[in-house]
Amino acid sequence: MKKFALKALFVGAMLLTAMAGNAQVAQIVGNWCTVDDKTGDQMSVVNIYKGTDGKYYGKIVQLLVGTGDEKCVECTGEDADKPVKGLIIIRGFEEKDGKLVGGRVLDPNNGKFYYGKIYIKDGNLVLRGSLDKAGIFGRSQTWKRKQ
Repeated sequence: MKKFALKALFVGAMLLTAMAGNAQVAQIVGNWCTVDDKTGDQMSVVNIYKGTDGKYYGKIVQLLVGTGDEKCVECTGEDADKPVKGLIIIRGFEEKDGKLVGGRVLDPNNGKFYYGKIYIKDGNLVLRGSLDKAGIFGRSQTWKRKQ
């Protein structure tokens, strides 16, 4: 009987951990205001969503500065000279332990892709972009939920 109780307790703990992770990712989905690192000004609104392939993506849905018709002049390949508004900048993230990992982030200012990790901290979204998969060489941005 003790073995059964221990197994049930273990399974219950695992379910609670999984539900907490799912709740964290559910908070990530939605609209977020990107923030300029230097000025603190809000720059754009990015909609983060779950794709039909089960991975997570983020698209710029609104520009809060500029004329609104800027193009990604530094981008290459399929993104070259595309309008920044409508550009998918968060690509192919997967859920793991309440975070989104394993995807790539496009910086439309320089046209480069970075490895990324996304999670919620103190009600804000933290996006860590890095040159390496481990996330050692990079920087983090904190985005605010769009009201």
